[in-house]
Amino acid sequence: YPTDTVYGLGASIEVESSLDQIYKVKERDKSSPLIALLSDKKFVEKIAIIDELNRECIEKLIGEFWPGGLTIILDKKRIIPYNMVSNGNSVGVRIPSHKLSIKIIEACGGILATTSANISGESSPRSFEELSEEIKSRVEIVVDNNEKLKGIESTIIDMRRIPTILREGHIKRIEIEKIIGKVK
Repeated sequence: YPTDTVYGLGASIEVESSLDQIYKVKERDKSSPLIALLSDKKFVEKIAIIDELNRECIEKLIGEFWPGGLTIILDKKRIIPYNMVSNGNSVGVRIPSHKLSIKIIEACGGILATTSANISGESSPRSFEELSEEIKSRVEIVVDNNEKLKGIESTIIDMRRIPTILREGHIKRIEIEKIIGKVK
């Protein structure tokens, strides 16, 4: 399905076997966690714990960059299945800026486990045409909305303790630092 960044593979967090299937489809090592796309910010605290020391900064980031290309890493709540986050204690959360994505996420209860729709190690698809035949043949549904996406993955920032950028993508470090100050 298309998002505001790249094409994604998604599954309900309520069906653990579907999460395992994402790893099979991508030929991905299970040590790489999936993230949660949300339809609304009200779902953040349903699945994640916001550290009170960072709450103000997190709320500023959400206010400035959501919906959009910023994934925020937070401590996870028990509702997040172990196989979604590689047995870890954190979860990445993001709200995409894409109407069709939001409709798909809403249809899945407001929370969708996701990753880019590519075989691990290959580039992320920016359009339906760039989706590999292997991916298309391994999934139940493929959505084509005849649109070229930005093609730049989301920026990932860990907000559990000291704000740390793990991957600079769509949103640049300088933009984040204008909002919350210096980050690692």
